[in-house]
Amino acid sequence: MNSRRGSGDGGAGSATYPETPPWQLRCLLLPGTRGRRPIIRKWAQSVFRSCSRCGLPRVTAGMKPILLQGHERSITQIKYNREGDLLFTVAKDPIVNVWYSVNGERLGTYMGHTGAVWCVDADWDTKHVLTGSADNSCRLWDCETGKQLALLKTNSAVRTCGFDFGGNIIMFSTDKQMGYQCFVSFFDLRDPSQIDNNEPYMKIPCNDSKITSAVWGPLGECIIAGHESGELNQYSAKSGEVLVNVKEHSRQINDIQLSRDMTMFVTASKDNTAKLFDSTTLEHQKTFRTERPVNSAALSPNYDHVVLGGGQEAMDVTTTSTRIGKFEARFFHLAFEEEFGRVKGHFGPINSVAFHPDGKSYSSGGEDGYVRIHYFDPQYFEFEFEA
Repeated sequence: MNSRRGSGDGGAGSATYPETPPWQLRCLLLPGTRGRRPIIRKWAQSVFRSCSRCGLPRVTAGMKPILLQGHERSITQIKYNREGDLLFTVAKDPIVNVWYSVNGERLGTYMGHTGAVWCVDADWDTKHVLTGSADNSCRLWDCETGKQLALLKTNSAVRTCGFDFGGNIIMFSTDKQMGYQCFVSFFDLRDPSQIDNNEPYMKIPCNDSKITSAVWGPLGECIIAGHESGELNQYSAKSGEVLVNVKEHSRQINDIQLSRDMTMFVTASKDNTAKLFDSTTLEHQKTFRTERPVNSAALSPNYDHVVLGGGQEAMDVTTTSTRIGKFEARFFHLAFEEEFGRVKGHFGPINSVAFHPDGKSYSSGGEDGYVRIHYFDPQYFEFEFEA
C-alpha cells in the first residue's frame, strides 16, 4: 500500500482544519416564528425549549471538523471498519484511500483501478478490503499491505459490493448497461477455483430494474437490495430467490445502511425521503422527509438519531448558491421523525454519510471531493429530545 502521510499543509492527501468553524447546527424555523429576533445558543438540553419559543436558526458548536483531501473527483462512498479506527473513502477517480479516523492522517492508498470506484467494504477483522469500479472489475485487497489479492472482471460497472458477516463470502452487483443486464454475483473466498476461473457459485439476474444499493442482511442469510425503480428486494444467499419484495419509495434508492445490531436499516432515495425498515420482514417503520434528494443516510449506534446527506442534483450545483442548494447534513430523531439539527460545510451535495461505530463522531463525503470528520461536542451527548 502506498503510504502518504498527511502533512497538514492542505495539499493532496492531507488533513486540514478550516480557519472558520463550519460546524453549524441549524434548527427548524417553526410555524409562527418568522420575523422574530434570532437567538444563538450552544447545543444544550434547552435547545428544543428555545426552539418552541422562537425561530432558532443557528446553534454553533466549537469543535472544528477534520478535512480530508485525497481525491480529485466527487466522493462516491465512505465506510468505517468495525472498530472505527480506519475510514475508507472512494470517489469518481481510481484511488481508494484509507485514513486514521482519529486525526485524519492518510494511512495509504490501494492502486489498481482505472475508472471511478463506486463502492468499498472491509471485512469483520479488517484483513481484507473489497472495491467495485466502473472499470468493470471487483478487486480484493490485503488491508495492511495494499496488495491486490484477486481481480474479478465483469461485463459492466460494479455498483455495490460487500463481505458477509464471517468475511468468507463476497457479493457484488453490476450495472445494466452496454446490452448487459444487472446481476448479483456471489463468490466463496474459501474456494480458490471460483476466484481463479472467475466463476461465482451463484448469479442472480435482475431483469426489471438495476440494483443501486445493496447490503448483507442479518447473519449473512440474505442480501437486501435497493433498485432504480424504488423497490426493495430481499434475496436468499443460498438459493437466490426473492424472499420479500416491497416498494415504499417512488424513485431510485441511493443508499442502504444497517443499524449496529442489524435489526433495522435506513434507505435514502431520490424521492426526497429516507425510510426505516425492519431487516427481516422489510416492514416500513418510519419516514424522514426533506425538500431535496437524499443520497445517503446512517443510523447512530448509541442514540435514536439519523443523519441524512443530500442536496440538489449534481448537474445543477453550479447554478445555485450553497445556501439555496441545501448541502447540510440533517439530523432527525428516529422515533419522532423530527429534524433537530443541521451541519453545514460542503460546497455541493453530500453523497455519503457514516456514523463512527462508537457514535462519538460522523463523517460525510461530498460532490466537492472532500471528506469531513465531525467530532460531537460534549453537549451533544447531554441533549434530550422533548416531544
